[in-house]
Amino acid sequence: MRLRCTILLLIGLVSLLAMPAVVSAESPTSAPASVIPPVNLQELTYRNPIIDRIGPADPHVIRYQGRYYLYPTLDCRGYEVFVSDDLVRWEHKGKCFRDKRGGVWAPDMFHNPRGDGKFYLYYTVDDAQSGKLIGVAVADSPLGKFIDKGPLIKGAIDAHLFQDDDGKMYLYHVPTSAGYNRIAVQPMADPLTKTGEPKTLIEPTDAWERHGAPIAEGPWMLKHKGLYYLMYSGSPADGPHYAIGYATAKSPMGPFTKYPGNPIAQQGNGVFGPGHHCVVTGPDGKLWMVYHQQSTAQRGWNRFLAIDPLWFDDEGVIHVKLTRGTTERFTARDR
Repeated sequence: MRLRCTILLLIGLVSLLAMPAVVSAESPTSAPASVIPPVNLQELTYRNPIIDRIGPADPHVIRYQGRYYLYPTLDCRGYEVFVSDDLVRWEHKGKCFRDKRGGVWAPDMFHNPRGDGKFYLYYTVDDAQSGKLIGVAVADSPLGKFIDKGPLIKGAIDAHLFQDDDGKMYLYHVPTSAGYNRIAVQPMADPLTKTGEPKTLIEPTDAWERHGAPIAEGPWMLKHKGLYYLMYSGSPADGPHYAIGYATAKSPMGPFTKYPGNPIAQQGNGVFGPGHHCVVTGPDGKLWMVYHQQSTAQRGWNRFLAIDPLWFDDEGVIHVKLTRGTTERFTARDR
């Protein structure tokens, strides 16, 4: 764990030294408005990586008041914030959260407009007793400053809070106590309070989930036409075989059935280790997957951030398009 964080920290420091000065997110009221000019979506293009640096991974993006806020894993000491109007051009706003325990990974951000209107940051961090734990911090702004409210689940990583149409909340996460990663869900009474018992949903039993080690992690929930799509990543995150698949159910608590065509995103055509993603509605009104790729086929933590389209076909099957190093028109794609 600590070796991984040391490597990530060194990568992050090198990248940060190459970047221009930024405004700290810990004083959000002093941050200026974006200087990035607006662009016609018909003329907008993107090219992966979307942020020109090696290191950031495990991205989570939310849309708030017409702007996008991106939170990645980066230096294992806290979370940086990047802001965009279009998912393509990003402005670095500095840190919104710090934690001295280290091993700060895989953030998940939840805005609670149907409740108190606050922002809830679900973090993964080192824990002396259980190895890793999931905690939650709260702020009035997506830029922070986030105030820690303490641990939620020990012996776990990769939180993702999903609120259903009926207002009920579910915290998907990855217990690590069995010696391998799997997907579980914890019902929540509200963003800070657990209720009921956790339930294991996905075990890494398929070949694509077991290249080097049995791993299912990075959960993300989508709901489409009344069906629940639990997306996740399989195999080790530091290798080229890291990939994305999904399972479906009629309830957010399962039981889930894995899609037989998994993985839907995997290495090929110059893309290595695509995984640990989120899904957000773009300014074009369509779905986009924000994820990371490995820079080479070699094992390591040399990752970068990417965006690509995601869509459902008429049969309810999820499709994605993966790109790297090619200029793509934002609105010109088949779905």
